[in-house]
Amino acid sequence: MSKIPLAVQLYSLREMFPEQPLTTLRMVKDAGYTGVEFWGSHFKNSFYAALLEETGLVCAGWHTGIDALEGDAFETTVQKSLAVGNKYIVVPWFKADSADGWKKFADRLNLISGKLRPYGIRVGFHCHAHEFVPVDGELPWDIVAQNTDRRVVLQLDSGNAASAGVDPAEILCKYPFRNQTVHWKAWSAENGFRTSVGADAQDWQKMLAWSDDQGETEWIIVEYEEEDPLSMIRKSAEFIKQL
Repeated sequence: MSKIPLAVQLYSLREMFPEQPLTTLRMVKDAGYTGVEFWGSHFKNSFYAALLEETGLVCAGWHTGIDALEGDAFETTVQKSLAVGNKYIVVPWFKADSADGWKKFADRLNLISGKLRPYGIRVGFHCHAHEFVPVDGELPWDIVAQNTDRRVVLQLDSGNAASAGVDPAEILCKYPFRNQTVHWKAWSAENGFRTSVGADAQDWQKMLAWSDDQGETEWIIVEYEEEDPLSMIRKSAEFIKQL
């Protein structure tokens, strides 16, 4: 059994969390998780810290746009993370129409990584399907990985990768020591994203073995964006704990 703790990306519970934050986190805890990954610009310092203290959950990360990590917004973003003990700020989306555009994005991540280092925080990048569609003959995911320093976390989303027609386990295992947090999202050709982790054909055992060994993984983060998320994240946790 892996010792890597499980977290939930709270975007999975976006219909519930804003209106019932404490109840939502208690349900996450009851479902077998020890952490949560926040998202969005509505991240609230002291309030979120109080929620974590009340429920005993840990902050596993925060998804926020890259603009919040540049210019005058940088210090505010850092203080939000420090307030909840967050070590990972992950950029959840970027798209460019050229290889050069992706390389410039990698340069931005490198600059942010250097600025965050004194605070003990690392920046990361979260993939969608388009990172596995060639641009100027190169895969954007490879461009980002090969043009950023090792402190930039490569947060693979297994379901997004699978939906692009690539093998998530193969993608994950390509870059050692860069997978401090990973998103385990289920996807199948039959049901799309409407399934739980373990009820699809992804090679979860291989990904877990890599995360335990070469990935330096500190958090496995489950994300489910479709209907009935509480049931699905519970089923996902049950499966992962049996691996």
